[in-house]
Amino acid sequence: MTSTSSPVHIDTLLTQITTSNSPAALNHTFKTAFTRDAREILLSSFLANGQDPLAFLDPAVNTIGSLYILSSRLHANYSNTPPPSWQTIGDFCSSFNADDARLAPERVTKLARGIQRYAAHIGTPSLAIQPLSDLVTRYPPTRSHLTAIHPIFLLTCVTTRHFRAALPVLAHPITEIDTTTTSPDLTYTDNLVYHYAGGIALAALKRWAAAEECFEICVTSPGTYPAALQMEALKKLRLVQLISTGTISNLPKYTHPLLNRMFKNTAYNAFINAYPKNTTLMREILEKERATFAQEKNIGLIQQAITRAPRWVLKKLTATYVTLHLSDIARAVEIESEDEVRALLLSMIESNDITATISASGTVTFSDPPAQFSKAQVDAALRGVQEQTALLAFLELEAGRSREFLGKVVKSNDGNWAPAPDEEIFANLGAQHMWEENIYS
Repeated sequence: MTSTSSPVHIDTLLTQITTSNSPAALNHTFKTAFTRDAREILLSSFLANGQDPLAFLDPAVNTIGSLYILSSRLHANYSNTPPPSWQTIGDFCSSFNADDARLAPERVTKLARGIQRYAAHIGTPSLAIQPLSDLVTRYPPTRSHLTAIHPIFLLTCVTTRHFRAALPVLAHPITEIDTTTTSPDLTYTDNLVYHYAGGIALAALKRWAAAEECFEICVTSPGTYPAALQMEALKKLRLVQLISTGTISNLPKYTHPLLNRMFKNTAYNAFINAYPKNTTLMREILEKERATFAQEKNIGLIQQAITRAPRWVLKKLTATYVTLHLSDIARAVEIESEDEVRALLLSMIESNDITATISASGTVTFSDPPAQFSKAQVDAALRGVQEQTALLAFLELEAGRSREFLGKVVKSNDGNWAPAPDEEIFANLGAQHMWEENIYS
């Protein structure tokens, strides 16, 4: 690479990119041969004849060069330097060489932020979702590695309300964090933001169990002092638990103790204490704290929790009563119309929340849910029984052939008993058949 003391033009740089056979050496040169400002100005410029250097690069072959130029152009002043087309951005994100890109992780993060910036600049933030999805799917060594581009992608999905676009990424729980090579620019906050945004996306799709898991990871991430985002995640976690199960569960012991203490002084704690039976008090808390709930984007979760409160009151009744009339249930769950109670019961029966029957006179009979097994579970159990039976039969056959065993049997019985020859033959044939059937099935 030409020294910084001599002017370097993008034409020369393009030649060096296309002729280099060492991505690592090229990356090292980009990082060390220029000052930061000089590098970005050079990379965001066009060829002497006005052509776009990206038009001459293959993202799969020239990953490092394309990555540096793309990320620089996306952060340039758009009024002076035209940004790359969405086709060029999409082609790179869908075909770059991941091994080469991991040589320059900071530029990958810069690219992701640039894609998000450009989409916002043209007023269509959702355009960033597909290229970011390709980037976050293809760049990490495995789908379970957390990188600095994960929170960028999730925030884009949440802010544009494209929640389903996040599901393929959220389907792979994070189990690996590499801050040495893959994501040296990864921060503690990135982990919190990713799981917090993931919880919001999943809650919006009413995937309560998965949302609860994401919020809990955010809340329980260790730190010397709890972050503000962890308190926000705890508020949403508690509301999701009320909606999903009607109650809250204890946080793991390694949760920062200050979080629980701070939470007890919030309106959310008062709401939980009234839940699910005191509907009047819950609505009073909602009206009194509406501004706070709205500011923290929790009005929707609060209202869903209130709507589902009768369901959990009704479910508790099934643990105490065998039969109740619709009118009795209506008074207990504070619903005036028996028709609404009937509809609620049918909904809970259909979703397997309770097992009950409703007579023509309006009497509801509760019962324990019947044991339910899938065909696959039944087949697996039967195979297990067959295997154990065949194994026992084989062991019995082997024991019967043992002279030592037979000698002990004869001595213990004083020779008064022995199977007839035909009985022994049929027993041996049966055991052998079962064993072979098990091996070759």
